[in-house]
Amino acid sequence: MVQKIALFNHKGGVSKTTTTFNLGWMLAAKGKRVILVDTDPQCNLTGMALKEETEEDEARIENIYQTFSNIKTGLAPAFESQPRAIKAVDCIQIEENLFLLPGHVGFGEYEVTLGIAQELSGSIQTLKNLPGAISDLLEKTANKFNADYILIDMSPSLGSINQNLLMTSDFFLVPTTADFFSVMAIDSLARILPKWCAWARMASANPVLKESAYPFPEFRLKFLGTIVQNYRIKNAKETGAFQTWIEKIERTITLKLLPVLDKNGLLLPEETYKKQVISNYTLAKIPDFNSLIALSQQYSKPVYELTDKELVYTGSVLVNYKAKRDEFKATFSDLADKIIALSSTYAVSH
Repeated sequence: MVQKIALFNHKGGVSKTTTTFNLGWMLAAKGKRVILVDTDPQCNLTGMALKEETEEDEARIENIYQTFSNIKTGLAPAFESQPRAIKAVDCIQIEENLFLLPGHVGFGEYEVTLGIAQELSGSIQTLKNLPGAISDLLEKTANKFNADYILIDMSPSLGSINQNLLMTSDFFLVPTTADFFSVMAIDSLARILPKWCAWARMASANPVLKESAYPFPEFRLKFLGTIVQNYRIKNAKETGAFQTWIEKIERTITLKLLPVLDKNGLLLPEETYKKQVISNYTLAKIPDFNSLIALSQQYSKPVYELTDKELVYTGSVLVNYKAKRDEFKATFSDLADKIIALSSTYAVSH
């Protein structure tokens, strides 16, 4: 059974796409079959996975969109009332166990119609196939590729599409950066989650949605944890200002987010987190790796897969970058292990 993991934070610039890409690659390297799903109309994950630096790259991507399905055309049967059923997307293979369900700039065009459908009002009979359509597409695609995990790279918004994606996922991660705005975003998330959870429970119990062509799934969302990223390191430690914000983020999670997660049944059993030695629900702390990220995007591969030649530097700089690359690999390996353990424990118990 596939596990759908949403990476969500309505604050932009928290490295959701980079995390999705690196985490997905690592899970695949550990033998898991993974589908990366790009639901952000900016399509950064698609560009990162397929590489879009030259005219030749652009032509290849254009050809893919003329040949393969993507998130928008995959959902068109439901959202554009086409006389055919939703079917699995022809994902693009990136590595042996890693696949991409490409994004589409026009995916956001479905936002308003989905929002009307999700009001669960008088229009629900007419639009009953829409709330369950995205979940249906992802489930069919996962079955086609025998996927263990679907990682969903979400846009930074609180719109109806993100509401649907998050509430129909099995788990969610909250990437953050060590700054004031991430603290604000967590505070905001604590206010919006109860409303979304209440809606999801009503939707999953609604007889009209249950009997639709694409039934709305059972609500079973659980919180995996947060990831703190993009902070600077000096003398092998976080700089003072960044450490202060990391502590504020963890304090905000403890005081404001956790009570909401607990009240809405979004937490795994406490011993499940403790067994993985997870402190303050922070799964990983990932420092700023500066130009290594640019090289990663240039070669369309994770930082930890860059070869010595691709690092381009020499001498002491190369030595330093090799050490950072190896540190990045260890960090993502540990993160992937925690996610496998957390998700598999929950799957076995349900």
